[in-house]
Amino acid sequence: MSLERARRPGPTVRTRVHEVTDAGERTREDRLATEEPLEIRLAWPGAPVRRVWVTMRTPGHDFELAAGWLVHEGLTAPEAIHGVAYCTDTDLAPEQEFNVVTVTLSSPPLLDPGHRHVGQSSGSSACGVCGKDSIAEALAAPISKRWTGALPTGDVVRRLPDLIRERQSVFDRTGGVHAAGLANADGELLVVREDVGRHNAVDKVTGARVLAGSEPAGACLVVSGRAGFELVQKAIAAGTGALVAVGAPTSLSVRLAADAGLVLYGFTSARRCVRYA
Repeated sequence: MSLERARRPGPTVRTRVHEVTDAGERTREDRLATEEPLEIRLAWPGAPVRRVWVTMRTPGHDFELAAGWLVHEGLTAPEAIHGVAYCTDTDLAPEQEFNVVTVTLSSPPLLDPGHRHVGQSSGSSACGVCGKDSIAEALAAPISKRWTGALPTGDVVRRLPDLIRERQSVFDRTGGVHAAGLANADGELLVVREDVGRHNAVDKVTGARVLAGSEPAGACLVVSGRAGFELVQKAIAAGTGALVAVGAPTSLSVRLAADAGLVLYGFTSARRCVRYA
C-alpha cells in the first residue's frame, strides 16, 4: 500500500460566500488567506533539537520566516545558519508535515533560547513580541551595525507603497494579508513578501536575504500597515536605514527609532509622507 505524502498548504484557500449588495444576494467562490501554525525548532552541534517559537502564518517562504525571525531575535548571526528543513518526525500528523521547520546552526546561539524562547512560547499573527518576560526585554532590540549608506529621498519614499502594492498577488486574491519589502535608496525593490502577520512578512524579507547569502540590511524597509515598535525592532536588528509605513507609528516606535538612529516615516502615500525620526 502506498502512502500519499501530505500536500503542502498554499497561501490561499477556496471558499463559498454569500454576497449581499443593494442589487440583491448571490453565491460565488472567494479566496481566503491561509493561516496555519508554524513551529520553529533550533539545532546546533552538541545540543538536542528544541522548539523555540510557534507563530500563526501564511504558508510560503517558511524557511525565510524561520531564518529571519532568528536573526531579528538576536539568536544567531546570519552566517551561522547552516541549514533549514521541514521536520520529518514520525510522530507528526501528515497535515503538520509542512508546519514544523528546523534551523540548524553551525555554532551555539548568541542567546540562550531556553528561557525567553521556552518551548511553550507562542505568538499570534498579530504581534511579534508575545512571550517576552518583562517590559525592558520587550523594548530591547538587538542592535546590528548601523546603516551608513545612502537613504531614499522624500520623493522616493512616497513612491514605495505603490511599488509594493503592485507585487501583492496574495492580497489581490484575498484582501487579507500584509506586505513588506526591502528597497535600495533609489526605490528599487530587492525583495517583497506577504503574510497574514505583518511581523512575519518582515521576517520573510530578512530571511530571503540571509538565505540568498546577501546582507539582511538595506536602505529602506517598507511595510503595508502601521509602524508598531515590533517592526522598528526588526528593522534595527537587520541594520536597515529607514522604515517606511503606510499607517501611523506609535509613541514607542518613534522613541525606539530615534534612540537607534533609524529614519522612520508614517502615513506614506503618493501624495505625502511624515518623517518622525
